[in-house]
Parts: sequence; structure tokens; C-alpha cells
Amino acid sequence: MLHKFLEPGDWFAAKRLGYGAGFPIAWQGWVLLLAYAAIMPGFGLLVEWGAYAEIALGVTGMVCATALFVWVVKRRTRGGWRWRSGETDGERRKA
Repeated sequence: MLHKFLEPGDWFAAKRLGYGAGFPIAWQGWVLLLAYAAIMPGFGLLVEWGAYAEIALGVTGMVCATALFVWVVKRRTRGGWRWRSGETDGERRKA
């Protein structure tokens, strides 16, 4: 099953307005999003109820998980991340 995650292809749609990615368009994107959403509360509990070492572990885990999530989403977004102002690809507004 791991080989399915390594196949080329887009997992997220590009946002129509602004910078970044929109919703997942492939099952791999949904799995990634749900895994991220499942991991973050665990790190939050470490920060909330832990001693100093657990707080440091929780914050470090949150930062690393978020950085990895953003990196994967950026690599797997259709058309990449760039500023979009509402036009579809190849379409421009007439002034």
C-alpha cells in the first residue's frame, strides 16, 4: 500500500483565489489530512497536561508535523503554489 503514496500525481486542488492548496482531490490527500488532524490533538494533550519535557516534545512534534504536512501538500498540489486572482489557467480578465 505504501507504493500508492509514492506514485506521481496530484493530491490537492489549487485554490482559485490566493496562495496555497484547497481540498484534497485524491484519497492520498484525504488520508494525509486525516492523519494530520488525528496527530495534532495528541501533541496538544502533551502540551496541556505534561511537564516541561512533555511540553517541549509536544511543541516540537506540532512544528515538525506541520512542516512535513505543508511540504507534502505543496509538492502534491495541482499547478503548484502561486498567487491566483480568480482566473482559471490560461484565462485573463479583460481590462
